[in-house]
Amino acid sequence: MFGFLRRKKRKNDATEGQDEVDQPAVETSTGDDEPTPPEPASEHGTPAEPPPIHEEPAATPANDLTVTEQDTRRQKSDTASSTPSEPPAPRPAPEQSGSLFSRLAKTRSGLTEGLGDLFLGKKRIDDDLLEELETRLIMADVGQKTTAALIDELTDEVSRKHVNDPEHLFETLYRLMIERLEAVQPDEPPARRQAGRPHVMVVCGINGGGKTTSIGKLAHRFKAEGRDVTLAAADTFRAAAVEQLIRWGERNDVRVIGEPGRGDPASVAFDAVSSAKARGSDILIVDTAGRLHTQSGLMDELGKLIRVIGKAEPEAPDEVLLVIDASIGQNALVQARQFNQAVKLTGLIVTKLDGTAKGGIVFAIADELGLPIHFIGVGEKAEDLRPFEPRAFVDALLDRQAD
Repeated sequence: MFGFLRRKKRKNDATEGQDEVDQPAVETSTGDDEPTPPEPASEHGTPAEPPPIHEEPAATPANDLTVTEQDTRRQKSDTASSTPSEPPAPRPAPEQSGSLFSRLAKTRSGLTEGLGDLFLGKKRIDDDLLEELETRLIMADVGQKTTAALIDELTDEVSRKHVNDPEHLFETLYRLMIERLEAVQPDEPPARRQAGRPHVMVVCGINGGGKTTSIGKLAHRFKAEGRDVTLAAADTFRAAAVEQLIRWGERNDVRVIGEPGRGDPASVAFDAVSSAKARGSDILIVDTAGRLHTQSGLMDELGKLIRVIGKAEPEAPDEVLLVIDASIGQNALVQARQFNQAVKLTGLIVTKLDGTAKGGIVFAIADELGLPIHFIGVGEKAEDLRPFEPRAFVDALLDRQAD
């Protein structure tokens, strides 16, 4: 059952029970009946998660940023003490850091708030119910086009008598939303391990969307899986971006190719592919300069970088991923459309889903552009960048709970 329906039913049952208690007794008690103690109130709330701890990375010495190939592996000193130290604690699996259900609370509340009152008590499906459902979907940024298509499909199911009550209607919506996302997802995630060469991923997006941070989190994930990872700092327009990527490399113990002030991003990418091949890296992730989708010159520069990578390795890049910020809603759809026209995207990383009520944008992107979502960002920690699973996402979004 959906949680908002379950909660509404419990509330109604509790109200009815209170009404019975408030009624005056008609018969005088004989004293034979033992008073029934009140049942303790059950706790249904989920304890709040502690706020994420923001770890400030150590500053990188300036003289370490002047080499073309930046190896950020920390070496132990030859004069270190021989006293054995405790083994490091094992890294938690990425999915252990908070539930997806709790991270999508804002979008879920926007969709389901008030639907319990609307659905319960209705014995048939009417226009008011469908209109309210349509409004909720649009408010969650599912988009006009996708929302209209969903409502049309629901209306068709009702007219053919396949759906005959409000709760069944919501079950049907649940199924349709999963089908829409699964239709564009690959049967299995990209292998991200190629025979004899690195798997090359190019990551692009606008400034402020979480691009470089997402790359650092990807490196953390792949490193935890036992992959040899190399990062390419091809965002040469911003020295701070290179330094930020180097700090992520230090934190995750992976190499970073690039240096602040090196002007040609395509040459950085070319050198990174050559270096990753020589080293035998499993994965190369190329950071690119943030750019607006309206900046045609920078979009052309991105296309050039991708072509140069293809010269260094004819079958690369294997993935071109766009990072979008879920909190900008329908503007994210516009960005994805423009980037997809300029460079053929293979998928998306959707960030900041935990801080917005506009998580429905993933349906609009899947429906209108046919692009799969590979990862979603639902928090500040490195483990909070997670592989996208359509069913788990819709379960959390619609408050779907096991009966």
